[in-house]
Amino acid sequence: MPETGPRAVCLLSGGLDSATVLAVARRDGYFCHALSFDYGQRHRLELHAAARVAARLGAVEHVTVAIDLRQMGGSALTSAIEVPKHRSLEEMDAGIPVTYVPARNTIFLSYALAWAEVLEASDIFIGVNAIDYSGYPDCRPLYIEAFERMANLATKAGVEGRTRLKVHSPLIRLTKAGIIRLGAELGVDFSLTHSCYDPAGEGRPCGACDSCLLRRKGFKEAGLVDPLEYPR
Repeated sequence: MPETGPRAVCLLSGGLDSATVLAVARRDGYFCHALSFDYGQRHRLELHAAARVAARLGAVEHVTVAIDLRQMGGSALTSAIEVPKHRSLEEMDAGIPVTYVPARNTIFLSYALAWAEVLEASDIFIGVNAIDYSGYPDCRPLYIEAFERMANLATKAGVEGRTRLKVHSPLIRLTKAGIIRLGAELGVDFSLTHSCYDPAGEGRPCGACDSCLLRRKGFKEAGLVDPLEYPR
């Protein structure tokens, strides 16, 4: 089907947040070019999930870019650092955890910015959240606003006045329960998504890392059943 609406680049990790953002962008009439990253993360399950989500939600195309952040490490997701388990909400709120990947969203958004300029798209969607999250500094509204300002200074399209780039973060002020409710309303199949930082060998979520705990808490507060199976 030919594109007759605006184009957008949508960052897609394979998790429930980015899946919901892709559904929001599709609802709002965008033709979505989904962008994922094989960045040396602990497992490839999220990349398989991203491909499933992109296909189900009708992305125009889905591109996975390979970059190797393991060369720098510095995170439990890109090195041999152990993933924290069974942490309380108070512990999660106490500081930036070792699962933070240095500059990850800046790197991802920079690739999205480059692709948006090539596509002559004025919109980028990202599923960051500053309420029920793990304390990452690149998930805050101030960061998104700063990146958007920089993006409009850094591109040929912006300098020439041909476009004004907008970074959309529609989930940024929602709780995890609110995100799940929104995704459910938009028809997101959460069984296609993957959230766990440290899954078992067969791919089942561990149920105990920060991401699993926040996901489980969100489904419980939303009054919905998480379709993923966790260890008993």
